[in-house]
Amino acid sequence: MPTVTDLTPPKEFLFDIRVYYEDTDAGGVVFYANYLKFFERARTEWLRALGFGQSEMADRLQRIFVVAGLDMDYRKPARLDDKLTIRSRVTRMGRASVHFAQRAERQGELIAEGNIQVCCVDTIHMRPAELPPSVRASLQSTQE
Repeated sequence: MPTVTDLTPPKEFLFDIRVYYEDTDAGGVVFYANYLKFFERARTEWLRALGFGQSEMADRLQRIFVVAGLDMDYRKPARLDDKLTIRSRVTRMGRASVHFAQRAERQGELIAEGNIQVCCVDTIHMRPAELPPSVRASLQSTQE
């Protein structure tokens, strides 16, 4: 029988991704902008794991997420066939925004890290809109 502790969502979401040829540049390393794609996939899969598909949110709730700001630091190169783990956690929530800290690691070694702010917008006017209560509650349950 699961306990209440067992039902608590993890404070950090882990997402594994493999580096493919299309992810690399002429030097054979991951092109810097592709880390943003890796981080986006991790956030999307985290929402899906919490029960919120982005297509469903757009259709049913008329809400989507857009990146409003970010800062990135690149530490080491990742290369073709590397298996990366993307670690994501919520650091702050506003009325219509969520701030994430994300890291790309290769076997525990930091490759790149970033802070990404996403804004919830309505699909009709493309203006900031309050996070749906169910999404807010799920994301808040992952905060420390």
